[in-house]
Amino acid sequence: MAQPEGFAVEEKENLGCQLKKPIYGLKQASRQWYLKFDEIIRRFEFKENKVDNCIYVKFRGSKFIILVLYMDDILLASNNKDMLLETKRFLSSNFI
Repeated sequence: MAQPEGFAVEEKENLGCQLKKPIYGLKQASRQWYLKFDEIIRRFEFKENKVDNCIYVKFRGSKFIILVLYMDDILLASNNKDMLLETKRFLSSNFI
């Protein structure tokens, strides 16, 4: 780890910083969680909503399922029970 430009102390340039917070308390943790979730859910043929990137939809003929992601909570809505159960199994197998 390098000291930021302009903050290096003369003769102490090789010293680093110790984090006082674990990674899950940092903003990057939620970003990494989202990127991982996005990668996996797209493999299951969900498409990201163009207006809100936390909403995903999947269509199969007249059947559909909507997935809403809020932090680490997921809301599913579908007009087909089998599609809903299939998605829940997929999510369980990838995230539990």
